[in-house]
Amino acid sequence: MDAELLLGHVLGLSRAGLITADDVDDGAARRFTALVDQRADRVPLQHLTGRAPFRQLELAVGPGVFVPRPETELLAGWVLERLSGLAGPVVVDLGAGSGALALSIAHEHPGARVTAVERDPGAIEWTRHNAALRAAAGDTPLEVLSGDMTDPGLLRDLDGTVDVVVSNPPYVPDDARVPQEVADHDPPLALWGGPDGLDVVRGLLVTAARLLAPGGWLGIEHADQQGESLPALVRAHGGFTDVADHRDLAGRPRFTTALRVG
Repeated sequence: MDAELLLGHVLGLSRAGLITADDVDDGAARRFTALVDQRADRVPLQHLTGRAPFRQLELAVGPGVFVPRPETELLAGWVLERLSGLAGPVVVDLGAGSGALALSIAHEHPGARVTAVERDPGAIEWTRHNAALRAAAGDTPLEVLSGDMTDPGLLRDLDGTVDVVVSNPPYVPDDARVPQEVADHDPPLALWGGPDGLDVVRGLLVTAARLLAPGGWLGIEHADQQGESLPALVRAHGGFTDVADHRDLAGRPRFTTALRVG
């Protein structure tokens, strides 16, 4: 599949379009071979094509930004279900990266007021780039803010007004072994979350509790080994109820949700 996608990228064709491709000239063959060699060295496919599909969107990605995963699409879908029927909901995406969650929400729920927060100077350039592309395509513009999701002063003007806070935070334990594509190419600020992977989440919970209106929702992605520890952390905070964990399409624990109590 990767080889077909790379060849399609070189020729400007879809995978299906390769069926009718009758020739690959020498220049295209050289470019294709070079890309295959890079992929064999575990450079992410999305970095080589410059694109990552996410729900209904195709996002620009490359060095310096976390490549969005298909598993995160389920979290976006959960948010959109919570927003159904709300005319102008307020949504905050903490740790936005490429903007996958924030932009999908803005695209699929026009009228939502979405703020994307990212602290990594390299990653936020991709957030801004994708936000500009989607705005040019007619989607509701995002507010893209440089900031730390654990900062007590973050978005103070939104305290108690937010309908949904969503996050795919750094959650990888410091001693975890990760695939070479991740270790060599995903930005460290998007990955590592302390000894148990939950250090950033602890600060995130304080911020989310402050931002959310009573009855607002929180959704946090986590590692498949954190399907019990992260919900327990949310319950221990004391500011949330209806804490639940959700599995991905492979049946692995993937994200935790909770309702902000009044």
